[in-house]
Amino acid sequence: MRVLVTGTAGFIGSALAQHLLARGDEVWGIDNHNDYYDPSLKEARLARFAPHPSYTHQRADLADAEAVNRAFAEFRPQRVVNLAAQAGVRYSLKNPQAYVQSNLVGFVNVLEACRHGQVEHLVYASSSSVYGANRKMPFAIEDAVDHPVSLYAASKKANELMAHTYSHLYGLPTTGLRFFTVYGPWGRPDMSPMLFADRISRGEPLDVFNHGNHSRDFTYVDDIVEGVIRTLDHPALPDPAYDALHPSPGTSSAPYRVYNIGNDQPVQLLRFIELMEQHLGRTVEKRLLPMQPGDVPDTWADVSALRRDVGYAPNTSIEEGVARFVAWYREYCQRGD
Repeated sequence: MRVLVTGTAGFIGSALAQHLLARGDEVWGIDNHNDYYDPSLKEARLARFAPHPSYTHQRADLADAEAVNRAFAEFRPQRVVNLAAQAGVRYSLKNPQAYVQSNLVGFVNVLEACRHGQVEHLVYASSSSVYGANRKMPFAIEDAVDHPVSLYAASKKANELMAHTYSHLYGLPTTGLRFFTVYGPWGRPDMSPMLFADRISRGEPLDVFNHGNHSRDFTYVDDIVEGVIRTLDHPALPDPAYDALHPSPGTSSAPYRVYNIGNDQPVQLLRFIELMEQHLGRTVEKRLLPMQPGDVPDTWADVSALRRDVGYAPNTSIEEGVARFVAWYREYCQRGD
């Protein structure tokens, strides 16, 4: 297939592009290479697959509608995966405009291009952050998600609403994937696994928020990619059992779906740190601090809908995933030490 992927210099996007190319798809990648974190990491990710003859890279911002439309007109993708976004919960408190441009303006440009380009299926990244202040565990797609606690979360909830509108009005099949705390090789340096690894390696104290009482449904990146590909290969269909008198947030009478992709195995943050210390061979001081604004105490994915509809759920254990991450970290991040 011809698959257009946004965010191919990013953590998940680069891994997805590699898997799609390996199975024989043609891939057109779009990324703006912004400096939210070190662009050299983005270039290093791209270098793993950008020379592939079936890959074309376009350096562009999704907020630039003309650039987006040009890519769709030239490549004529059959399917699209939108992973480009301004990420990060805490950064959304400092720079809200970045989230409006990337996650809202950029996303509607993708929707419009999919609509006019007669795309067969749009899969896009949502986030476990949409569950916000919810406290019922595990988080299920049937749950209401009307109380976000960060602008990042609100922008992802808005993406789901925008996608449904295009599914309803124009018959565009859309599937939103709520990712749960993705980690693994080539991860983002602003996320806790990389921050922890850096500090542990240097023997520096760790800031542990919510006094160490956080739990997260850590999900290994290869499991996320497999879930994206499985859903990409199953275009959303109208739900024949959809009841407008008792609507389910995860389905519709339109070709629209939303799924959780998580490990369904929440892990205490202190346990995650313990595993990192074991593999890095060093124990450091933990500074227990209050909860940060915009954070949630716990996440836990109910993946029954994903398993039912596409026959897949993530299954990499935290022990195996951390071991793989630290092995990569030692090779890439400490290569100059």
